[in-house]
Amino acid sequence: MHQHLCICPAIPCYPLATRLVLVMHYQELKKPTATGPLALQALPNSELRIHGHQDQPLDFSDLDIPERRTLLLYPGDDAPVLCRSILERDDRPVTLVVPDGNWRQAARMGKRLPGLGHAEMVRLPEGAPTAWGIRREHHPEGLATFEAIARAIGIIESPSAQAGLETLFGLMVQTTIRARGHRDL
Repeated sequence: MHQHLCICPAIPCYPLATRLVLVMHYQELKKPTATGPLALQALPNSELRIHGHQDQPLDFSDLDIPERRTLLLYPGDDAPVLCRSILERDDRPVTLVVPDGNWRQAARMGKRLPGLGHAEMVRLPEGAPTAWGIRREHHPEGLATFEAIARAIGIIESPSAQAGLETLFGLMVQTTIRARGHRDL
């Protein structure tokens, strides 16, 4: 990225109790429109796990520990909506597993990731439509991965952390539009 377009100095740091595990396909990682990796920069208690390499299968059984509760963000109507009442049933800190990809990819990934049998599937409540106009989303509920992470963090942790992450996301959107030669929206 060109130096004048770098948003690195604007990345906040949110040391939260929630641990984020972002799961990306190795081919998505190369795409400049992948938003999930930016969330990793703002959330130090996070990690990236790459899937799709046949010789390196993923196993999430290491996340099954008694000290933490694992929630899998899943874009399906059969998953309960992530809300305060779900969180109040179990006061352990959360490990949030977020599959990166479009709606269909995330739904498939959520059901196929080995070692996540202990995880509780949750979905986001309905909210504002996506602000990410760079990639097409065929589902009206579809969000950029970063937006989904920010909204989940807002429910699990605090609205102020969500607002800060959304401000960073807005900066990413504007910078991406400028980098593509378009005027600011």
